[in-house]
Amino acid sequence: MTDSRGPQTGEPAPDFDAPADGAKTVSLAGLKGKKVVLYFYPKDDTSGCTREALDFTAMARDFEAAGASILGVSKDSVKKHDKFIAKHGLGVTLVSDEEGDICERYGTWVEKSMYGRKYMGIERATFLINETGQIHRVWRKVKVPGHAEEVLAAVRAL
Repeated sequence: MTDSRGPQTGEPAPDFDAPADGAKTVSLAGLKGKKVVLYFYPKDDTSGCTREALDFTAMARDFEAAGASILGVSKDSVKKHDKFIAKHGLGVTLVSDEEGDICERYGTWVEKSMYGRKYMGIERATFLINETGQIHRVWRKVKVPGHAEEVLAAVRAL
């Protein structure tokens, strides 16, 4: 499936430098040499987003053993990310993209529709970035059940 939004497989992953939970700053360039699972999700502490974060957390050691860092991105503030992590015992790094710049670069800020009402929001999507900073695989319109397992299999195959 081709999607004209955001970077495609084989293209360089757009770099970013952004605040993250625990008063950290994360840059993609700073992770060169590692595989990166960059997942975008709509909002902290909602059912699907919590499930996805818990699934990645449950497999965090497996991802680490496969040489991958996991970064979750939403437009929530660092303060909200810290509360979300504390409430659910999450073990993934959450990046704050309050201005939506990272979402724009990755093509995940999209028009959505619920009950006939159109609005802008973050599309649940995941990008697997290889050690040289190129997009290896893209998942769009992610369904949470089984997604973390599918991503881990792709990381291991990389």
